[in-house]
Amino acid sequence: MTGEYFKLALLCALGLLLIAASITDLRSRIISNRLNLSIAAMAPLWWLANGLPFWPGMAVQLILALAVFAIFAVLFAFGCMGGGDVKMLGALALWFPWQPLLSMLMVMAILGGVVTIVTVVHHRMTRRLGQPEIPYGIAISVAALWLIGERYLNQFA
Repeated sequence: MTGEYFKLALLCALGLLLIAASITDLRSRIISNRLNLSIAAMAPLWWLANGLPFWPGMAVQLILALAVFAIFAVLFAFGCMGGGDVKMLGALALWFPWQPLLSMLMVMAILGGVVTIVTVVHHRMTRRLGQPEIPYGIAISVAALWLIGERYLNQFA
């Protein structure tokens, strides 16, 4: 039973880090490296708590995270995403298998569109100069929180 409590504690810690990422991205448009490193550093504990074997389990998670990071780094290079967002996606990819990760990315894309529309409308209504900076970390965090919550709430459906 203590293994389940440890898993739940890890998920709660991840949830708190995601909430912190949303708040800091909304306030300052920055997701700190320390926060992303904390998310990534807890992933091996998650793997061990779930009994993920080194081969192929942990290796697949590392490869998946590198692939996600590389794909979104290309978007960063084109100016479509911020660096903190890319690092957070790479760190989150360490936590989730590829199927739930794809679900998270779909939810993130939909929420990202909503966040973008709200940010652009607010930017124009307040008549600010320059291009609006989209706090995409909010969409990433909410999508990951949805994925964490769905794991527990979907069993009642």
